[in-house]
Amino acid sequence: MEEARPIELLAPAKNLECGIEAVNHGADAVYIGAPRFGARAAAGNSIEDIAELVRYAHLYRVRVYVTVNTILRDEELQDTERMIWNLYRIGADALIVQDMGITRLNLPPIPLHASTQTDNRSVQKVKFLAEAGFRQVVLARELEIKEIAEIHAACPGTRLEAFVHGALCVSYSGQCYVSQACYGRSANRGECAQFCRLAFDMTDADGKTIVRNKHLLSLKDMNQSDNIEALLDAGVSSLKIEGRLKDVSYVKNVTAYYRQKLDAVFKRRKEYRKASSGSVKLAFRPQLDKSFNRGFTDYFAHGRNPGIFSFDTPKSLGEEAGTVKEVRGNCFTVAGTKSFSNGDGLCYLDGQGKLQGFRVNRVEANALYPQEMPSSLKPKTKLYRNFDQEFERTMQKKSAERKIAVSVTFSENAFGFALTMEDEDRNCASAALSQEKVEARTPQEENQKTQFGKLGNTPFEAGNIRLELAGNWFVPSSALADLRRRAVDELVRLRYINYPQELARMPDTHHPFPEKELSYLGNVMNGKAEEFYRNHGVSRISPAFEKEKPEGAALMFCKHCLRYSMGWCPAAHHGVRSPFREPYFLVSSDGRKFRLQFDCKSCRMKVLAENK
Repeated sequence: MEEARPIELLAPAKNLECGIEAVNHGADAVYIGAPRFGARAAAGNSIEDIAELVRYAHLYRVRVYVTVNTILRDEELQDTERMIWNLYRIGADALIVQDMGITRLNLPPIPLHASTQTDNRSVQKVKFLAEAGFRQVVLARELEIKEIAEIHAACPGTRLEAFVHGALCVSYSGQCYVSQACYGRSANRGECAQFCRLAFDMTDADGKTIVRNKHLLSLKDMNQSDNIEALLDAGVSSLKIEGRLKDVSYVKNVTAYYRQKLDAVFKRRKEYRKASSGSVKLAFRPQLDKSFNRGFTDYFAHGRNPGIFSFDTPKSLGEEAGTVKEVRGNCFTVAGTKSFSNGDGLCYLDGQGKLQGFRVNRVEANALYPQEMPSSLKPKTKLYRNFDQEFERTMQKKSAERKIAVSVTFSENAFGFALTMEDEDRNCASAALSQEKVEARTPQEENQKTQFGKLGNTPFEAGNIRLELAGNWFVPSSALADLRRRAVDELVRLRYINYPQELARMPDTHHPFPEKELSYLGNVMNGKAEEFYRNHGVSRISPAFEKEKPEGAALMFCKHCLRYSMGWCPAAHHGVRSPFREPYFLVSSDGRKFRLQFDCKSCRMKVLAENK
């Protein structure tokens, strides 16, 4: 019988608190920003905090991956190397990297994962990275499930990581230069300016307005919860939740939700198993629409579809909460099944398609009294709740407990007694008690089982307690408690000693890169990265956009296509012709103009700066 494949639920951590709660709520792995050089410059963490997270996570066999996924300047390489050694010494399990220059540093034996920023959307690219020594490859979000299956078939020994939830970049990751071009803030250096969430006018070649003041590059949030099994069958072994800037409430709720979904699959599909230890008990019911979201899409999982964008607003809508029934002066009534609480945050789209929001001051049955009555609220308006006061109160408390199952055996020997604890990973710890055997006057079994079952303040939970005794021996409760404590301490020590740390060094490889020439899209910022590509057969290498801005360069490469969104795609909307003349342009509120270029052969849209 083939061994079950371990499946990893990978959760984000903005900081130590989020990382610990990700573990508590069921993550098999956590990714967290390094002190420097992570793709979210605002989400750096100290070595001390990462070390504390590693210590906590490893107890449950949860891995900790550290993001070092920006492109680096030559003068930053030495500091990066030093930082990587520090991360190795504290037990980090892997680094998620973008810059190939890192592979040429003097590295400890720490596994490297290829970040989604390395633009991993083809069989050839993933195969190249696997042969170069990357232990896990983070796939492009835009891939269809059938494309993932093709990559897995070609690279069956490579661990594939796929995003399943969270915010979507409209451009292929690593291929967005608009923040750098417009604001001097490089997305590849962790300083994305969120350009794609801005409002634009869309005009044609004659200056006619096609759409006015809409968020035309803003996508809904990814939600692949209904595709989990299909992704596993396609070969994905790591399911990634996006959100290294999200708060602890988001991490708790979303991690717990996907933990439940995965566990339900494992019950039915024995060829898959959990990648870490322990089981989670929740004090709440996870609901994805309670956490920040712009509406949900499974993106291109099953091919192109019209439901991926959110043109009206880039802000969180939250959950559908009902419809306005009647407006009466300082209050209104709601038709629907949801209950409300004082302090709830509600929002709606007004007649102009603009998002309006307000706080509920008082609730009386289905009548809501806002702090200030919105003037544009009308009957039949659909309401959304983007802040649930009661749910958030629950999230601020202890909302989950993770326990490792142990079997406990209390036995006697020639010198006295022994307590043995064996956990679900077959670590076995014992503690001995040297004591003369004295027959008790009253039955001892119940008290002994009670004492050994008191594991509440430990990582363990007794699944089975066995007493292997020849007599009804008296042992003081204090001695039993001490025996239990010593066995627990030993088991914790053994779990750390036996933690299955993966070690890997990058091999010296020279297999050919899929391309002979690299444009600015190769993001080559330093000499070590250039050396890497030359050693792999690339003959012509252009510098990174951040180093030397190329004339007329495309700033974004998007599978999201506005010609498709408008209903004028030659492939999808046969016979429907646009009433507007190309090229089309996006015009931002500050007057910047961007030309849209449609590459139908590759089924993608490019965004270029229009020279004035």
